[in-house]
Amino acid sequence: MTILSTLYVCVTCRGGGEASAGEPRSGARLLAAVERESAQVGTNLSVVGVECLSNCSRSCSAAVTAPGKWTYVIGNLDPEQHASDILAFAHQHSAHDLGLPVWRERPEHIRKNTIARVPPMPLKESP
Repeated sequence: MTILSTLYVCVTCRGGGEASAGEPRSGARLLAAVERESAQVGTNLSVVGVECLSNCSRSCSAAVTAPGKWTYVIGNLDPEQHASDILAFAHQHSAHDLGLPVWRERPEHIRKNTIARVPPMPLKESP
């Protein structure tokens, strides 16, 4: 299976408060929820937990990217509510040649909580 897009999930996000002693942070719970759902539906996405996406004021956060495609940073993700939304968006991103899914087809939470859209890096030209 070819991996078309990568979904990065910040595992250090607190998501609105401190985790109780011994309880995983909200970001780690979001990653676990995304991984569970991804395993159930099957996917050609790579799901990767990362340390800090520097979006703490709007955590939990995730980013979707692929070579030659636009990158999106999404915030205000709730581990109990938005795993399916971020996965749906990542699949839309993966399916589009430039990583630009149609805005009104994106899950509502993604439309309202996109923090940044970063253009693809230019590919080096062959000599």
